[in-house]
Amino acid sequence: MQIEVRNLSKKFGRVSAVDHVNFEIEQGKLIGLLGPSGGGKTTILRMLAGLEKPDAGEILFQGNKVNHLPPQERGIGFVFQNYALFKHMSVFDNIAFGLTVQRKSKSEIRDRVHEMIELIGLQGLENRAPHQLSGGQRQRVAFARALAPSPQLLLLDEPFAAIDAKVRKELRTWLREMISRVGITSIFVTHDQEEAVEVADEIMIINQGRLEQKGTPWQVYKEPLTPFVAGFLGESNLLHNPAHIVGFESAPRPHSEKARVLIRPEAIEVGREHEISNLSAAALGIVRSVQFRGSVWQVEVEVGEHRLLAHRTLEKETLLPGEQVAVLIHSLHLFHDEQSLFLENELKRANTRAI
Repeated sequence: MQIEVRNLSKKFGRVSAVDHVNFEIEQGKLIGLLGPSGGGKTTILRMLAGLEKPDAGEILFQGNKVNHLPPQERGIGFVFQNYALFKHMSVFDNIAFGLTVQRKSKSEIRDRVHEMIELIGLQGLENRAPHQLSGGQRQRVAFARALAPSPQLLLLDEPFAAIDAKVRKELRTWLREMISRVGITSIFVTHDQEEAVEVADEIMIINQGRLEQKGTPWQVYKEPLTPFVAGFLGESNLLHNPAHIVGFESAPRPHSEKARVLIRPEAIEVGREHEISNLSAAALGIVRSVQFRGSVWQVEVEVGEHRLLAHRTLEKETLLPGEQVAVLIHSLHLFHDEQSLFLENELKRANTRAI
């Protein structure tokens, strides 16, 4: 199902939960709605499902406006974060519920439920009650129940929130593979950026009821359009002025107090002088802390008036707190006057040209 949303708005009292949101979703895409709690993600999902009525705007499925349609006529499957399984029903009967409502024949129901049970990998558990299943198994049953009636759109509201971290990682991979096999357009709400980046084809970052940016996880991470997106997705250093950073002295000097500079930790090279690739483009700094982060060392380094987080590969010797080091900032993002600029270290570029 192809989806289009035009100027969608919803208020609760004086609070704008969703504020003139526009987006399109292609058929078969798995989309992550990502943002802080209270940002409007679930309200958008509920309006798509018909569980909330928009104050303004249009929702179109396959080019047809569906604002007036009740939930049961929109061709939607919905998965809630608390599973919402019927406690008195078996796994089989939970999955069959939507098919029963559709008045399918017993043979159709039986065949479809067995197909779903095979899809979610719970063969042999058909007669168990929900309380006899693990959290991950219950969520798989919830997925199967939503998919059994063959919806055109699958909506998932924080689908992994009630599951422990290890099982949550396993279910992410499983969900992506399952959606790919079924080929259904899907939208899931999450505030976990790692989850969204790992699972989604595209992410939409929602903040204070507005759509800040939409794109692939890599596009949004590499080319953030707003300071909020830059600070929310991935690790970053947010500063106010690039003019005092070595190699960026001629960068635009924003006059607005809202202007921000973003520097990703992986864009900062920190080490002893003989380790730095282009020493003339670097500044001196003092190491304040070093932490092991699994795949890298995270180094907090003080450079002038700034404290920056940088990444250092594990292959290099550990730096020590209090040690003087060279700090080379390769690139940064500057946000000002509604613009997003990607800037590279000028001294580094000049030295490269000279060579």
